[in-house]
Amino acid sequence: MRLYKEGGHRLFEHDPETAEVVSNMLLDLEVNGLDAVRRYSRRFDDWDPPSFELSPDQIEAAIASVDAQVVADTDFCQDNVRRFARAQLETLRPLEVEIRPGIILGHRHVPVQRVGSYIPGGRYPMFGSAQMSIIPAKVAGVDEVIACTPPSRGTGPYPATVNAMAKAGADRIFVLGGVPALALMVFGMGVVQPVDILCGAGNKYVAEAKRQLFGRCGIDLLAGPTEIMVIADDAADPALVAADLLGQAEHDPNSGIALVCFTVDYARRVRDELERQLAVLPTREVASVSWANNGRIYLSDSPEEAVAIADDYAPEHLELLVTDPDFYHQRLRNYGSLFIGEETTVAYGDKCVGTNHILPTSRSARYTGGLWVGKFLKTLTYQRMTPAASREIGRVTERQCRAEHMLAHGITAQMRVERYEDD
Repeated sequence: MRLYKEGGHRLFEHDPETAEVVSNMLLDLEVNGLDAVRRYSRRFDDWDPPSFELSPDQIEAAIASVDAQVVADTDFCQDNVRRFARAQLETLRPLEVEIRPGIILGHRHVPVQRVGSYIPGGRYPMFGSAQMSIIPAKVAGVDEVIACTPPSRGTGPYPATVNAMAKAGADRIFVLGGVPALALMVFGMGVVQPVDILCGAGNKYVAEAKRQLFGRCGIDLLAGPTEIMVIADDAADPALVAADLLGQAEHDPNSGIALVCFTVDYARRVRDELERQLAVLPTREVASVSWANNGRIYLSDSPEEAVAIADDYAPEHLELLVTDPDFYHQRLRNYGSLFIGEETTVAYGDKCVGTNHILPTSRSARYTGGLWVGKFLKTLTYQRMTPAASREIGRVTERQCRAEHMLAHGITAQMRVERYEDD
């Protein structure tokens, strides 16, 4: 393996500056509550409404102002997400098994009570993100979803985002962005009940805030800035590859962009095509920075090595534009979501196909998958047993406790052995 084009990215492996900024903001927000929320909202978004929460009338007015085709398309997208979430839920079954005579073990899947959903919207009004966190939570059975989205600077909420949040099932909607939004949902500030889980994508500050708030609440995963890797052989259309790479490059100057291919000639063809498309891309101001600073092209000596490169990079989105996609599908382990063949693309997953677009970034795909209905469920175990089984287990437990010098533990077992001796 060698690099045809080098690039950076791996933002969250070590970013002390972002961590310090976020840490100071969270401390300020926890101590000063809504006063700090308003201060940051005015500073970053020029937004200081009487209330950050939208009333039912405001929600209805926003929905009524949305173009009918946007409403219809949002309904289509949300229906796909809801269908897939329900199908996923069906795979999660309660369990009860008698592992030995009289020893019955089991588990239940119990939803968390309260979820905080962040819908990004700083650079782009990403209203498609609403269904990705709110719908799986509601399908899982979550009691309350509190949803926050940033305003269009100085002008209030983006109506299509409000429509998407309401249609997805948000119980309360706040127009508030970034770290203050996450702080409000986690600390409560006398406005909401503190959430049990935070979810949703965002910029580097949102991702870092989720990292630092973990423990005060759960989080779905670290999601942002975005990443794409494409594995392409010489048969893949360079124009499609270049377009798919740029599709993610426009997200953020910190987006991670990577291609794995097998020949210098093909790498050159994709690079040239990408530069050609970039020259006329309306969002080139952002995409060009991302590609210049973070774009990588790997030259692999074999499909096996390409798999190893991808697993080490552990991309958020991984596309396979190769003649034998099954080879890769069976071997790849570390990715957020997989897009198999030229018929699909990251944008399909981002917007409307039904899989979730809140996915692990910064190599966290090594240990977690993306957001799904199961993230909102706790798998809770239980046990019960007959007196005879308790006596049997008690004898072993008492000996184990004695060997570990945990005598009080041992007494709890010995008392049951004695109690059920005659049963």
